[in-house]
Amino acid sequence: MRVLVLDTIHGGAELAVALRGAGHQVDEVDVYLGQAGIPVAEALVRTYDLVTAPVHLDPDHPLLRRHGPAVSHHEMVKLVLDGRLPHPFIEITGAQGKTTTAHALAALMPGSGILHTSTGTYRYPERERLWKKSITPASLIVAAREAERIGGWLVAEESLGVTAAGDVAVLTSPEDYPVAAGKKHAIVEKCRLLSRARTVVLPPGIALSGGVAADEIVSFDGQVCRYEGCGIAGTFANPLCTLAGYRTALSLAAATACVLGIDPAPLAEFAALPGRMAARWEGDLLIVDNANSGTNMATTAEAARYARELSGSETLTLVIGEEARAVCEGFSPGDVQRAVSAVGPTATVYVGEGHAAATLEAGLALARSITPAGAIVLAVKTWR
Repeated sequence: MRVLVLDTIHGGAELAVALRGAGHQVDEVDVYLGQAGIPVAEALVRTYDLVTAPVHLDPDHPLLRRHGPAVSHHEMVKLVLDGRLPHPFIEITGAQGKTTTAHALAALMPGSGILHTSTGTYRYPERERLWKKSITPASLIVAAREAERIGGWLVAEESLGVTAAGDVAVLTSPEDYPVAAGKKHAIVEKCRLLSRARTVVLPPGIALSGGVAADEIVSFDGQVCRYEGCGIAGTFANPLCTLAGYRTALSLAAATACVLGIDPAPLAEFAALPGRMAARWEGDLLIVDNANSGTNMATTAEAARYARELSGSETLTLVIGEEARAVCEGFSPGDVQRAVSAVGPTATVYVGEGHAAATLEAGLALARSITPAGAIVLAVKTWR
């Protein structure tokens, strides 16, 4: 086939390589910067059997008007994998909680496997980090190949949807936001792709025909999690169950484990991830690290509440902003200001373009210099 791959920045280049390796003729176009592949003008006058584009590309882009409709990058990855799949294979998508859910589920999986997340790609049970890539659909290809090579499972975090090639797909949150130049809704695109999966596990607040609602299997009472479903029942206790973000992630991981026939009891030992409410003391100063790709107003408020509870102090410096813009899930200036207003910090350090601190590390250094005691909350949206 003669294939046109749009968007080399967000996984398209990797997808093009895989398609060429499968014997296809491929043109690729950098639709955002025009720095790779062939020019738009050249692609407009060529003929293609198939065009593939990310779900976040403007549907009115000239190349889509000329050669569309397009197959999404997610769907194209499924075609590239061509049935060569690890088992079990779990795909995880959503606006928040993907990484935590993925790590929690991987902690339960038996034997060898691969965990692919925005924090890195790891080989289990050693938890050896193999590499760090984005979580675009195309990044899944090499992770799937490695999992297949070792004869293990694959738990994979993906942005803006799933390939539906796996055994189970998990949606971590029902939050919506505009994509594709504001002409599409993220949750609609995610649900469209999820609907093609064999089994879907869902969070509270959203329904999908045939989906498994996590809150019908899992419930909480303070630190205690109870689960019953798919022939598995039991409880575990973990202080993280008192945090809203972790409660949802642990619920989804536990429910998915039950679907897979795995007892989630070992989640009693699951610890907070760096950047996901991890807390540490530096002398009289408590630092709660909630700087990650899913940071938003709600998680910032929760981190501040948690910091004040742990430190026993109202003195709190908030480090907040956006270190590097995500494709579709940014931390807008308006949301940053609303988060600051909701938290009511003693002091605020803004991070990002145009601010004194351009990076998370610079923001933390500045916060340390003005906060001798009390708490610092890191609420910077960044890929880690």
